[in-house]
Parts: sequence; structure tokens; C-alpha cells
Amino acid sequence: MSNTFQVDLRGIVDLLSHHLYASPRVYVRELLQNAVDAITATDSQDGRVEITTGADALRITDNGIGLTEAQVHELLATIGRSSKRDELGFARHEFLGQFGIGLLSCFLVADEIRVHTRRAGAEPVLWTGYSDGRYEVRPGEEREPGTTVTLMPRRGAEHLLTGPTVTELAELYGSLLPVTVEVDGARVTTGVLPWESDREAYCQRVFGFTPFDVIELNVPEAGLTGAAFVLPTAVNPATRGGHRVYLKRMLLAENVEGLLPEWAFFARCVVDSTELRPTASREALYEDGLLTDVRDAIADQLRGWLVRLAATDPHRLARFLGVHHLGVKALALHDDEMLRLVEQWWPMETNMGRVTLAEFRERHGVIRYAATTDEYHQLSAVAAAQDLGLINGGYVYDADIIERLATVDQAVRAERLEPSDLATRFTGLDAETELRLRPFLSVAQRRLDRLGCEVVIRAFDPVTVPALYLVSRAAAFHEDFTTSRDKADDLWGGVLDALAQVSPPERPQLVLNHRNPLVRRVVALADPELSGLAVESLYGQALMLGHHPLRPADAALLNTSFLGLLNRAVTAEEQK
Repeated sequence: MSNTFQVDLRGIVDLLSHHLYASPRVYVRELLQNAVDAITATDSQDGRVEITTGADALRITDNGIGLTEAQVHELLATIGRSSKRDELGFARHEFLGQFGIGLLSCFLVADEIRVHTRRAGAEPVLWTGYSDGRYEVRPGEEREPGTTVTLMPRRGAEHLLTGPTVTELAELYGSLLPVTVEVDGARVTTGVLPWESDREAYCQRVFGFTPFDVIELNVPEAGLTGAAFVLPTAVNPATRGGHRVYLKRMLLAENVEGLLPEWAFFARCVVDSTELRPTASREALYEDGLLTDVRDAIADQLRGWLVRLAATDPHRLARFLGVHHLGVKALALHDDEMLRLVEQWWPMETNMGRVTLAEFRERHGVIRYAATTDEYHQLSAVAAAQDLGLINGGYVYDADIIERLATVDQAVRAERLEPSDLATRFTGLDAETELRLRPFLSVAQRRLDRLGCEVVIRAFDPVTVPALYLVSRAAAFHEDFTTSRDKADDLWGGVLDALAQVSPPERPQLVLNHRNPLVRRVVALADPELSGLAVESLYGQALMLGHHPLRPADAALLNTSFLGLLNRAVTAEEQK
């Protein structure tokens, strides 16, 4: 047995009027939409909407097509019957909204709504609706074809129906409408698109900034025209800026999201469209295939602007990239044209100064990079001394861009610099020196064995660097692996122990620089305890200068070696 849903009409009215819309201020937009639709249905070239305010009520009158009594019942008192609405002739493409649903927004500010309407050739009708779900219909007074909606303000909402507030809202939502709109006798419509003339002044007035540049937008498929205003200052890429969107000259909302691709966070847009669809509340755009196509088309136009800027005004492009490089680099990850633009114009940090990828390739041939900023700081000075150019790929998207460039262009060689690669360029010691240093190396190795570090002596530049702590990716992985194993429970600890035995770990290296005067004095010490303390101190300094993370054991070693050296210095002074 089938049953019929029981509907609480008072609850439905409350739901639609108080929860569908974000603000009660939208009631003016909904009334204007209804009036414009009624005028559109007449195909009149002299449409007029008159709004009058007063202490007791607000009235909005249009010279549109009006309604018959049957249409009043179908459109104003039936929620959700779009098929009947189509049959009555109110579903034409040119219309902005749906008369019945839009009228419910007025219950945000009124307890009683009166609709006095007459269609040519039909009797006038007066429909009165109440916020508790009741309505009544009776014959109206004789009048010209058209409709007058009267709102009786509800307690607490009177300020929203005053002359200044209604004028402000009518100008906000309807100033661009192609019909005449007046509030208390004063015209609020201009009928022109202000961003098509004085764009910078419009941007300053509406968005609050003077644009870096203005990009014309045009998507014929969606009947869309407008402008994108490029922000003059950097913004958080995670913040999706809102855009001002008009549908058929009626303001949809001031902060619509989803119009631009995510990477275009550097622009704010104002557009008018005849084809995009609003959501039920008419405060956002409906996500469909057309909106996707519009987003792609606008992305192409923003991309074209960047390419033209690179070709015609490189200095201006450099200024733009200095502010909004993150957006362009994000686009370069999946767009070849933008990838080339970044390669040619965006200067990256290198150990030879800030240069573009194109300049770096011309100087060094191979694009060598450190994948993280810490890696770069560890290796940059020593790599420069070995005449190796190195790029800091640790900034957002930089390493990914370098790798993608090598994938797209077979002529590009890109290599991530490994610490072990750098060590192969160091000069080894002669056999006699190595033999003489064996006792010292034995002492040094015993002191650092418990930290899992191998001590070696090489000669390298710059001589001002006494020691270098080198960790290959394999060794870094092993350290992370060991930390995870220590924190795991018995079950997973056993699994990780088994994996650890698959291949022997590669140990980090403390490379002492034999060209450094301090290192030469340390290796010449006759006191094993003092030389051990010195090696521990050099180890700690190498960790800190290389921006390596300090483990608890490393911190403890730094403390004991410092105190040990301090004690030796004080003791030596006392013995003088």
C-alpha cells in the first residue's frame, strides 16, 4: 500500500524562506527578478519597475504581463511543480527566476505578502499569503495589466524595508538591468556595464584595489563578457577569491567561487552571462559542464595574457612574477607553454646567484638541484667551490618544474645532486699522510661509532669549512626507517627488523677537510681524549651548519663535548 507524504506547509515556508537564502537582503533581488520576468514575457521595450517605501509597507509595481487567477494558484501557491510552470509560459530561456520560489524569500522580512495582479483580457486578482502557510485569493481592483507586490514588515525587520536600505539593495542587485527601476521616484538603473569603460576606477570601487592589469574576458558559448583584474599584491594561494557575477544583468552574488581555475588566485573577476545557471538559492553557480567549459576558456585567456606579456613587456612580466609566481608555477606543472615561460623568466636561487633555468642551462649544461632547502644549504657552498652550479629546488613547485622540464624536453638534463656525488670530487690524501693519520682516525671513529657515523679525511674547498656531514638519500631513509622501527609495536617492529636485514645500511659520513688549518691542528694532537672531544665538536658544528635535524643523542654529544673542551681550557689556564 502506498502512502502520501504529509507536508507541514508552515515548516516548508520557514525552510525555504529562512534557510535557503544566506541573508534577508536578497528579498529585493527576488522581487526584481519576478518583475523583470513579467516584463520580459510582454516583449515590451518600455519596461518599468517602481518601488515605493513607507512606514507601513513596501510596494513594487511592474508593467509586465500579469497573472490570471488560475496562474496565481499554480505559481504562487504550488511549490515544486515546474512542469505546470512551463505549461503556463513562464519557463522561457530569457527569464531570471521562478516566481513562486522567489516570492517565498519575502517571508524573511514580512509576515504578510499581497500580490495584486492582472493579465490583459482577464479579471484582476488579489492573492494574500501568510508566513504560517495560509493564503487566500479574491477579486482585485481594476488596474492596468501588471503586478504590484506589497510587503507588510514583520517585527524586527522594518529597517530592511526603509527607503535608504531598499535603494542601496536595488542599486546593488539591479543597477545594470535593461529596464527602468525607480525607488521612491529616483532611478537606480544605468543600463550600462561600468567595467567596460573606466575599468581601473570600477576595480578600485568594487574590489578595493588598483589592478596590476585588466584582462578582457569573452566566452560566447556562455554569453559571457567581463574583466579579470590582476591583484597588485601577493595573496595566499589556498584562498579562493570570490568573483562578482551577473546573470542577464542581475547581480547573482558578490563572492562567487569556482569561476576560475585554482591556480588563478591572482585575479578577481566581474562577469555577466546569459547561459550560466544559478543554484536554487541563486547565490552561487550551478556546477555543470557549461561552467567547466567557461572555467577552461577563462584559463586560456589568462594564459594568453601571460604569453603576450612575455613577448611584449618582459620587465612587466618580471614584476608580475615577483608577486604571483606561485600561481604561474602551479600552472606550469601541467601546461607546456607556462613551463617554457617559467624556464625563460623566473629566476631561481642558485649558489651562483639568482638566475633563470634557461640561463643556468646555458652556463652549466646540466641542471643540478637540491630537492629540499636543507639539502641546498648543506651542499651549496662546497658545490660552488668545486665549480658545480646548484639550484635550490626546495621552494614550492621548483623541483617539480625542473623534473617536468627534463621530461618534456629531451635536450634538458636534470640531476638531483647527491652528497655522495659531491664527495667523489674531493681530493684523497697521499699514502704517507693516510698512514700517519690512522691513529687519529681510530680515535675519531670510536667516538662517533655509537652515532652511526663514518669519519673520513679528504681535501676540498673552501678551506674555511672544517667538516662536512654528508647523508645520502639511502642513509637518510635508513635513519627514518630506524626511527619508525623504534616507535613501532612488537608486531610491526619484527616486520621492520626483517626488512632492515635485506640490505646493509649506508652510513652518513663526517668528512674532515685536511686543507683547513684547525683540522690540521686537531689531527696533530697527541692527547687522544682532547682530539676525541674536538672531533665530537666538529661533528656537532657540521650538523648545525648543514641544517641537519638533531637527534637526542646528537644534542647530548654537543653538550658533553662543549663542557669537556671548556673544562680542558679552564684546567690548562689554572696550570699556568
